[in-house]
Amino acid sequence: MESMYLIGGLLAVFAGLAIALTSAVAVGRQRSQVAHSLATIQGMGSVPTEMLQRLDPPFAQRVTVPLRAALVGAAKRLTPSDWNARVRSRLDLAGNPRGWDPERLLATKSAAALGLGGGAAMLLLLGGSTGSALLWGGGLAAFGFFLPDILLKNAAQKRSQRIQKDLPDAVDLLSISVESGLAFDAALAQVARNTDGPLSEEFTRVLQEMQIGKGRSEAMKALAERTDVDEMNTFLGSLVQAEKLGIPIVEVLRVQTGEMRLKRSQRAEEQAMKLPVKILFPVLFGIFPALMIVILGPAVIRIMDAFS
Repeated sequence: MESMYLIGGLLAVFAGLAIALTSAVAVGRQRSQVAHSLATIQGMGSVPTEMLQRLDPPFAQRVTVPLRAALVGAAKRLTPSDWNARVRSRLDLAGNPRGWDPERLLATKSAAALGLGGGAAMLLLLGGSTGSALLWGGGLAAFGFFLPDILLKNAAQKRSQRIQKDLPDAVDLLSISVESGLAFDAALAQVARNTDGPLSEEFTRVLQEMQIGKGRSEAMKALAERTDVDEMNTFLGSLVQAEKLGIPIVEVLRVQTGEMRLKRSQRAEEQAMKLPVKILFPVLFGIFPALMIVILGPAVIRIMDAFS
């Protein structure tokens, strides 16, 4: 029975190679036809640039773009209809990495699933393990399909932690700048210039949005939607409320600065209280057995020698 599965797997491999060769021959034939057409046009005179680009497209348009479209179409069948909206929110939380969009993420998910699952199944089939090929191939395909989502979520969490860490110092600098006489927009620009990281990028984006005509409240609300930090949402909400009620921003910044310092000290105390629990298992399973071997090892050897 296993030999039948192995023969079937080999036939599938040969069928895939045949399809690949057929596709290569078809592409080569198309290329030769295009080259013949270009030679004919060149014999008639100069070739217009637009016609040359249309008849001889680059490799990305001929192969990469159709392959990406096929991978995206395959991944869309396995994702819910509201996946695009959710992944756009995750990309905002991750800082919108350059060149990444929902379609590219879908193509990466399909490629990772096919690469990991198909590669593992092929290797195990060639080794004669049909059941293991199905099990490992399916498992690695599922893992490859969800791997980009895991990496994106991890990047968003790291970015949120960095914003949470840098926010108290940035609000301190913002409060000092406003108290020294700068307007809020100028103080925010000062903070964006003198800091780095994702918080500086977000403040810069807020300033750019206000420069193109968006209101301060709208820019602040958009910033709150792009971040997943409770302190940031509270800070921005207080600024928006102060602008609506006409409360001086200096007072709001002073209060927010004190609250953020208190929350930062509370987080540090919380992490310190979690430390004994975190080091319990390394001590029990790593350090304690080694100490027992070093301390009781000689005594056990002597006892064994005495009884032997």
